[in-house]
Amino acid sequence: MDKTSIIGVILGVAAIGTGMVLKGVSPSVLVNPAAILIILAGTAATVVIAFPLSEIKKIPKLFKILFTEQHLMSTEEIIRLFSDWAQVARKEGLLALETRVDEIDDPFLRNGLSLAVDGQSAEYIRDVLSEEIDAMEERHMMGAAIFAQAGTYAPSLGVLGAVLGLIAALGNMSDTKVLGHAISAAFVATLLGIFTGYVLWHPFSNKLKRKSKNEVKVKEIMLEGILSILAGESPHVIEQKLSSYLPNEERKNLVEESSVAGNE
Repeated sequence: MDKTSIIGVILGVAAIGTGMVLKGVSPSVLVNPAAILIILAGTAATVVIAFPLSEIKKIPKLFKILFTEQHLMSTEEIIRLFSDWAQVARKEGLLALETRVDEIDDPFLRNGLSLAVDGQSAEYIRDVLSEEIDAMEERHMMGAAIFAQAGTYAPSLGVLGAVLGLIAALGNMSDTKVLGHAISAAFVATLLGIFTGYVLWHPFSNKLKRKSKNEVKVKEIMLEGILSILAGESPHVIEQKLSSYLPNEERKNLVEESSVAGNE
């Protein structure tokens, strides 16, 4: 479970609710069926209009991704794995890694190593795996675009809801008590539109982009590792090349660990 997504939503709701209480506004004013209908149904309408049904069907899966912890191999794990494979390949030949293929859980890495063991050229492997990365990234960006679309139009729909509420309020000018209540209710739509747009939908879009970027990075490291093994590079060279993806401090720690392991 992705704790940051859950904490963020709870914190956002708590901040708005607490702010309303401190301002002397009862949270019960948010229970406005008309405003909720305009914002939620209106936002859903913009998304349905903007995207084909095949992509709309993926929304439940996108929510699952948002609230599920991303399980990816760390850069350090990948570097150590390729370092071990490089040692095996240099001692026993590339075909010796064939027995390792079935042990790999990651489909991308399994496919890449299988292509290398099968004797495919480096150019062919780079083309195939790069195309796979690009296709995956495009799918991810489309999912993020759905929430970005919702975040763009929800605040505008909030203004629309407020306008409709004011029209209804101005139609009943004779009773000031009713008028004040109607005006207050009119701005509930604006509040809901801004809240959902900027506290939920846009952050959800950014979260999906961030998770996509992490996965792309991992796959790019795997691709470079596979090509390095295919080129017959030494474990030390592979470690140096792949460690360039690490921050300086983590890179320093990895080098120190490798030095200690090499001296043992």
